[in-house]
Amino acid sequence: MSQKYQAFTLIPKLVKVPPIKALSLFNSSAIDGFHHTHQSISVILHLLLSSEMLSHAQSLLLRLFSDRISSSSFTISSLLDHLTQTHMDFSPHHRLLFDSIVNAHVQLQLPEQSLFYFNQMITKGLMPTSNSFNGLLSFLLRSNNFEKAWGGFENLKGKMEMDVSSFEIMIKGCCENRDLNRAFQVLTQLEDLDGFKLYEKMKLDVVSPNICTYNCVMNQYCKDGKVNKAFEVFDEMRERGIVCNLVTYNTLISGLCHKKRVLEAEKLVGEIERVGLSPDTITYNTLIDGFCNAGKLDKAANLFDKLKANWLSPSLVTYNALISGFSKAGNLARAAELILEMEERGISPSKITYTILIDGFVRCDDMEKAFELYHSMQKAGLETDVCTYGVLISGWCRKLNMKEASRLFKSMNEMNLQPNDVIYNIMIYGYCKEGNSYRAMRLLNEMVENGMVPNTASYICTTQVLCKDGKWKEAEIVLNDMIQLGLKPSSSLCNI
Repeated sequence: MSQKYQAFTLIPKLVKVPPIKALSLFNSSAIDGFHHTHQSISVILHLLLSSEMLSHAQSLLLRLFSDRISSSSFTISSLLDHLTQTHMDFSPHHRLLFDSIVNAHVQLQLPEQSLFYFNQMITKGLMPTSNSFNGLLSFLLRSNNFEKAWGGFENLKGKMEMDVSSFEIMIKGCCENRDLNRAFQVLTQLEDLDGFKLYEKMKLDVVSPNICTYNCVMNQYCKDGKVNKAFEVFDEMRERGIVCNLVTYNTLISGLCHKKRVLEAEKLVGEIERVGLSPDTITYNTLIDGFCNAGKLDKAANLFDKLKANWLSPSLVTYNALISGFSKAGNLARAAELILEMEERGISPSKITYTILIDGFVRCDDMEKAFELYHSMQKAGLETDVCTYGVLISGWCRKLNMKEASRLFKSMNEMNLQPNDVIYNIMIYGYCKEGNSYRAMRLLNEMVENGMVPNTASYICTTQVLCKDGKWKEAEIVLNDMIQLGLKPSSSLCNI
């Protein structure tokens, strides 16, 4: 029986039964080896869309696009051409058809195809639903297509009814793309459009107007180290009567701690409590880490006790922050006590925990103990990463044991790990201290070949050791390379 005849006999059956029954008949025929045609697929899609069974229509398209339903009578390209060129009268459901096609391509993580059919939809004068548009926006931003997301947003602004989520998605995308000018531009547009309908929707969603967008902008300012700018946004929020939430305060606390303004950060805890909120584990973790990095371990320990007194459970992040603080201070006994406590609470040390402890012993020049922990880490089934190798290599370089440092450096390739610029700079410094100008210069060149930029110290110490070996021509080449990169040589180097 020919495929066209099969379709001819099936189509009348599909249109005579309810859509859900028609879909069941369609699916069973596909399982039985029926070869569907443009016409049979058009009919079932028309039935589903006209009954507003959008999820079923999208699911069917997903199966088609992922080759779970195939036929020798058409390709996906020819099918989509048939569907979108209105060979059947999909009106007034043509918009829903395009929505379903775009959404299916989004679910399959295909940005180019999603955009192609989205643009076709707009060209035909069909506006997407806000849910479909927001899904595409989010997908484009996730797949590093910021400019395309921005173009789509700007093109449709004012042409379709966007909801508050459209603006918030775009503001978040701008912030993540470090484009605060556009973020504020969108924020201003949202405020201009924020009439009664948007406000009511936000209240229904239990979201204070614009709180997410303001938090997003503040978070980016804090990440960029512009804490004072973040506080300007914070003040503007309160002037507009927008109620700050715990995310707002935690964002500011994190920004202050990164700038080592820990005492100011701690004062915000009092404000959190005054507005009727309670600090959470994130609040305490941020402060504990901040005080540890500032070398104020007694204060960090007090905050740790306060966290537990407030019936909050310390997390792996909490313990790692404290273990790091005490290890850097050389108090490895207290770090070991914290390891025991976390294990009693059922929290297993992570590779970050092991690396922190290894670094502690390396700083104390106890390489034997550092390697004991390294082997324990491997026995625990934790993979060694670049950070762990970097710590161990720096330990051998500090001891000027470049033979062991080189052995570890070479073993990284066997583990499919690429040394980063930090490790290269450490190795170069070690060879320079050892007086091995040949190996130092070789690594310097290898670093550049791998697309990395050596730091000023690597250039300076390599130039100095080359001069000591009387390799003036090579030293001059290294010095010129350094200057071309915009790095400034020291006055002592210029006088050699």
